[in-house]
Amino acid sequence: MTLRTPIDPELIAKHNARLENDLAADYEHLGAVLARRGVDLEAITARIQRFAVAIPSWGVGSGGTRFARFPVAGEPRNIFEKLEDCAVIQQLGRATPSVSPHFPWDRVDDLRELRDFARSYGIVFDAINSNTFEDLPGQLSYKFGSLTHTHKPVREQAIAHNLECIEIGKRLGSRALTVWIGDGSNFPGQLNMTKALERYLESMRVIVAALPDGWRAFIEHKLYEPALYSTVIADWGTSFICATQLGANVQCLVDLGHHAPTTNIEQIVARLIQFQRLGGFHFNDSKYGDDDLDTGSVNPFQIFLVFNELVDAELRGAPGFAPAYMLDQSHIVTDPIESLLESAVALQRAYAQASIVDRDALNSAQDTNDALMANRTLQNAVRMDVESAIKMARKRNGGAIDPVAVFRDSRYRQCKASARPQDLTGKSGIV
Repeated sequence: MTLRTPIDPELIAKHNARLENDLAADYEHLGAVLARRGVDLEAITARIQRFAVAIPSWGVGSGGTRFARFPVAGEPRNIFEKLEDCAVIQQLGRATPSVSPHFPWDRVDDLRELRDFARSYGIVFDAINSNTFEDLPGQLSYKFGSLTHTHKPVREQAIAHNLECIEIGKRLGSRALTVWIGDGSNFPGQLNMTKALERYLESMRVIVAALPDGWRAFIEHKLYEPALYSTVIADWGTSFICATQLGANVQCLVDLGHHAPTTNIEQIVARLIQFQRLGGFHFNDSKYGDDDLDTGSVNPFQIFLVFNELVDAELRGAPGFAPAYMLDQSHIVTDPIESLLESAVALQRAYAQASIVDRDALNSAQDTNDALMANRTLQNAVRMDVESAIKMARKRNGGAIDPVAVFRDSRYRQCKASARPQDLTGKSGIV
């Protein structure tokens, strides 16, 4: 089947032709530098070519804060238009072949039509995200919780929604369910913390029992927000304990912004890998809290340190290591397509740099307690300019050497602005 291409392939070829000679020279230079370190550039480039991260369906729309949200012109209005935008990112960047949908936001009448539409662009569906943190017309309210609510009918409603998400996922070809709840309290004494967690485990056991063979459930924790005094699944420890209580097919999902400031996230990653409970990772960046900024825009070194643990596990064949990667960001002042293109590159960069770490030297320095040389080994990798390897991998996969330049030249956003008319007035709301 010939795939649909939202961007004219000739435009990509035209841009690449202008950049190919400079890229070849830069790539040759990088190869020589790495060869002196005993690193095979072709092997690194091949690893970059295989790297993939999912896009959240809601990520191609404009984000916001509780104060205001300012939609970008041509913003997608439904899941089909979201997939069109996701297809642009995949066509240009060649690192995002899957989309993680969110229900009920992405509800459609014909799931077969949705799956076929995605396939026509070469897109497959990643983990299904359930939503029990906002109220819909005709439903019981989640104001005081969902899977942990004190009233059983509300819990049963939340369970039923997750079961429906599993059924939707089966028809879309997904193999995982991500469960994040905003349940918690805003005042001391409001919630019996022990009973709330008991109700959570009781509800999740019903959901996990409905998972098909080969499926996984991801428990996503978050320190605060919307609950501001206590959150039922607030940290990786609670997530880990619940996962061990619920079964081998239940794992922990780590979001970079869902921790207290200064938390050593790479150590959390190492712990979850060690005990085979790292299910997935939501990448973004932050300055203060769950800011959902573009990945690598604020603290790229932290992204590298996380990938240092992920690549170490991959290279040594850590048991049960098969994390699902996704970008989870809120694009308030940038074009979402451009931000997601750049963020995917940030992950490729960290992945490539972690892949050229001299593991033998690092292990030796660690075993001999040589702290300076251990740190120097990591610094030598993170300071390496691997941009030409990323660009070459993208070009070999059929993408654009400079994706953002091609996107802007295509005038895709301007075309969609006229094809997707909408109210562009700023309003409050996160998504």
